[in-house]
Amino acid sequence: MWIIRLIIQKALGISNWLIIFASFVVVFGATSAAYLLEPETFKTPFDAFWWVMVTVTTVGYGDVYPHSIAGRIVGIFLFVFGIGFVGVLIGKIVDSFSAFNRRREEGKLAYKGRGHIVIIGWSKKAEHAAEEILASNAKVDVVIIDTLERAPIAKERIHFVSGEASEDNTLEQANLKKAKSVLVFADDNISEPQICDGKSLIIVTTVEQFAPGVHTVVEIMDERHIKNFHFVHVNEFILMNQTISRLAVRSAFMAGVSEVYQQLISRKKGENLYRIPKHPHWNTYGEAFHALLEQGATLVADGNELDINRRLQEEIPDNAELYMICDPKTYHKLLEQAK
Repeated sequence: MWIIRLIIQKALGISNWLIIFASFVVVFGATSAAYLLEPETFKTPFDAFWWVMVTVTTVGYGDVYPHSIAGRIVGIFLFVFGIGFVGVLIGKIVDSFSAFNRRREEGKLAYKGRGHIVIIGWSKKAEHAAEEILASNAKVDVVIIDTLERAPIAKERIHFVSGEASEDNTLEQANLKKAKSVLVFADDNISEPQICDGKSLIIVTTVEQFAPGVHTVVEIMDERHIKNFHFVHVNEFILMNQTISRLAVRSAFMAGVSEVYQQLISRKKGENLYRIPKHPHWNTYGEAFHALLEQGATLVADGNELDINRRLQEEIPDNAELYMICDPKTYHKLLEQAK
């Protein structure tokens, strides 16, 4: 057995491709030799291949074995060399899977997909956002960028990239140019709003230069800092602290209103807020309102204008961004009708 151990020790330092090549040479060489030397025992090449594979993986079942001296020499060769090479091959395959999982967990693998959503900055807010994305669309992946040494969450369709979001190679690894959108969350470890928003500004500047066409959403700690982002293109700003405070005030004056807000912004259950394209037959807001109402949906806004119910006679502009409230089933039904 010391020969096998010696072979394994030497083979561990050999490249994977050479081990694969050597294993195939041993297996198919022994298969050819066994079939040519003992055609009575191994009536087909597959019978010989079966015997070789059983021998190198289990030292044989004993149901089929060579009878001639030459055939048994081939068997001895397999005992000594075949088991060693195939054992090393299996070990390297297992090691490759382990190395892949380890690199994935450490955020060192590049994401190759497209249409995904990139989340920059890990926090409890980012975790809730990732879960909401997965619940909203079963086909969209999430890529998290953070400086953590290991993935903060292990879920299918969530990928982790370890690195600084202000560096191009990190954004390249996250395949940001092929992303659907990017969410930049404020760093919870920074208590000073000015420093925190300054860090977000640096990240957004890098994102804009690297992938100018990606939809960008940024969390801002202080509304006064929005003007500092005027030279970069940010699609939307989220004022997290102010939003929570305003929601708390509304709840204080109107009990239960927070549940209405949560219902609208979460897609995990019930009615949700959706964007719907303008139908060619809709000329006025009134026509769109009544057409959607008959389908079980309620038209509520055009962009950030919520006074549609007072403008039903007005024509819908070509660049309208119509929003409605309905359940997922109705939404998908209306999308199919719009095609």
